Amino acid sequence: TGSGQQSVTGVEASDDANSYWRIRGKSDGSCQRGTPVKCGQAIRLTHVNTGKNLHTHHFLSPLSNNQEVSAFGDDGEGDDLDIWIVQCSGTYWEREDAVRFKHVGTEVFLSITGEQYGHPIRGQREVHGMSTANHHNYWKAMEGVFIKPGMDSAKHDEL
Repeated sequence: TGSGQQSVTGVEASDDANSYWRIRGKSDGSCQRGTPVKCGQAIRLTHVNTGKNLHTHHFLSPLSNNQEVSAFGDDGEGDDLDIWIVQCSGTYWEREDAVRFKHVGTEVFLSITGEQYGHPIRGQREVHGMSTANHHNYWKAMEGVFIKPGMDSAKHDEL
């Protein structure tokens, strides 16, 4: 059911190699590598293995009947329904912070409530969009490569 786009699911294991997403700026290139992500900043999340963006639109999700979340686009290029706002409590998204992602186009929160798929993806949980902010839509980075901002080469004084 739904859009027919690639499913996005969640698993308990924090070290699942198929669970890695790259944080990118909007398509106008507004996010430089190593720059801290500001609370309230618009981002895209691109799946590392497939190159598809985290996406949502007005289709019902198959298990919870919330809003479907899918993976869409090719090589990190999709459309304006791939843009999410990072909601966090400080100035920047800190590594240990739990954050929310609010979709720009439909205003739902990226969520997971525990509904599990059967065959062929048994045990994987449905990721969907919910219209209200609640405890089901907090996310935390568990693993990954965190790149520190580079030094300004004009201010570098070592040889």
